[in-house]
Amino acid sequence: MKSKLLNPGPERTYAVVLEAGDEVMEALQRFAVQESLNASRVSAIGAFERAELGYFEIERKDYLRIPVQAQVEVLSLAGDVALDGGKPKLHLHAVLGRRDGSTVGGHLLSGVVRPTLEVLVTESPGYLRKTWDARFGLALIDPAA
Repeated sequence: MKSKLLNPGPERTYAVVLEAGDEVMEALQRFAVQESLNASRVSAIGAFERAELGYFEIERKDYLRIPVQAQVEVLSLAGDVALDGGKPKLHLHAVLGRRDGSTVGGHLLSGVVRPTLEVLVTESPGYLRKTWDARFGLALIDPAA
């Protein structure tokens, strides 16, 4: 993983380039902690050699796992970094394009990059905090927090 600060403020903006073999969630979580991100937008394009997406089933309060065991294009990766218990936490969704032109999408649980993933991370000047919502079994952004 390589990164470069493109804009120092008031909204810090980074280019983060992941390389073949990098696991997306692990690498971006490490980057968020390293840069002390607390309220950021994330967008990316690139490709994965494999991934696992999730569809949140409210009744079970858990993700139905959707394995993607093939090379796919990352057509869109979007999400945020918010504070959860005082630590940065990623929340990303992906739309992945298959060889035949079909797509699959959902909450990104994991993804292994191949050959690259080009990520833009823009920090907001305010704070986004997540609080636990027992109704859904999720930590959700709480504008009042």
